[in-house]
Amino acid sequence: MARRLTVLGTGYLGTTHAACMAELGFEVLGVDVDADRIAALSAGRLPFYEPDLEPLLQRGLASGRLRFTTSFQEAADFGDVHFCCVGTPQGSESGGADLSQLHGCIDALAPLLTRPCLVVGKSTTPAGTAAQLAERLAGLAGPEVELAWNPEFLREGHAVADTLRPERIVAGVRSAAAEAILREVYAEPLAAGVPFVVTDFATAELVKVAANAFLATKISFINAMAEVCEAAGADVTSLAQALAYDHRIGGAGMRPGLGFGGGCLPKDIRAFRTRAQELGAGEAVSFLASVDTINTRRRTRMVELARELAGGTLAGRTVGVLGLAFKPDSDDIRDSPALDVAMALHRDGARVVAYDPAAVERAREAHPELEYAGSVLGAAADADVLLVLTEWPEFTQADPELIGKAVAQRNVADGRGALDPAAWRAAGWTYRALGRPAV
Repeated sequence: MARRLTVLGTGYLGTTHAACMAELGFEVLGVDVDADRIAALSAGRLPFYEPDLEPLLQRGLASGRLRFTTSFQEAADFGDVHFCCVGTPQGSESGGADLSQLHGCIDALAPLLTRPCLVVGKSTTPAGTAAQLAERLAGLAGPEVELAWNPEFLREGHAVADTLRPERIVAGVRSAAAEAILREVYAEPLAAGVPFVVTDFATAELVKVAANAFLATKISFINAMAEVCEAAGADVTSLAQALAYDHRIGGAGMRPGLGFGGGCLPKDIRAFRTRAQELGAGEAVSFLASVDTINTRRRTRMVELARELAGGTLAGRTVGVLGLAFKPDSDDIRDSPALDVAMALHRDGARVVAYDPAAVERAREAHPELEYAGSVLGAAADADVLLVLTEWPEFTQADPELIGKAVAQRNVADGRGALDPAAWRAAGWTYRALGRPAV
């Protein structure tokens, strides 16, 4: 008989994991303290945007394999394997991770566990957290309840594929029994050849933060080269293309632009630095401070480009902004470079009219002071400058001639290097982009 799974925390990670595990044939119970969220999920409504996930959610509910509850007691009675998927946001007073939700989850569940089971952490945590939680779990639930650490590697916009067909599965375990249970849970992807890396708790935790630190570093490296290209009159797009042919470097993550954002990379590299300092290894990752600074500096440069296109001042100018989410195929505005730039333009006196295919409502709730449009043409109407800040296909495939009829002046700043400069210039636009020559 297949083991029954619970997923504790139904945010982005938890909802995705619950729906995908049900798709793989498991009985799954999702748990959250937010009753409104549980009601929405139980009705088949996804409280955030993620391609392909809502049909999966609805299919799981219809099959009877997927349910949701607010009751930890029900979860304890139901589950053989409990996946802890709660958030670990950046702490308000430091760069370290706020682990309060994680501790609260363990404290709520553990005293209710009365039979052998496995608790599996998937949240992103500083190295050493899992070991501490294992002690906490043993004290609250007894020796028959074991902990494992199984970090997630989801990319927003690709979460379903990344869960069902991951590039690797990492299992931080302390016993052969825990490893065997995780191999059973992930039997289908393992049968398809997905690598299964068995390691200790601390290494499993470090795999996730090290991966994000490397990705952030690669992005900031090419954006640092963009700054040099602007000074030298070179083209960073051609530079990145040439570098990508070197198999030791590769092209993934080498796309210059506004830089990274969202709920993972920025807070994870800051938490990594903080934890390394606590461990006495802060100097080893001190370069991550520069990675963070370079990333933020690209946003400032984008505002400067807009100001240059507007004739030297943004005051009283209308700026159309295309993109608010931190990346396409997402409605996530956490630490979004696009939204950060839009707000900076607003503070500089511009009238900002923004559009995003998925993130308008979240942005409006967070920043009602901006104006919002329902289409590309709505955002472009009467604009003195148009900014492309998130590379949605709707923007990259837009007709520059058609958009040109809506704007006041044909000035465009491409924050993602996603437009065809020749096509836009042929349509009469002054085209500017980060790290590329003005002409």
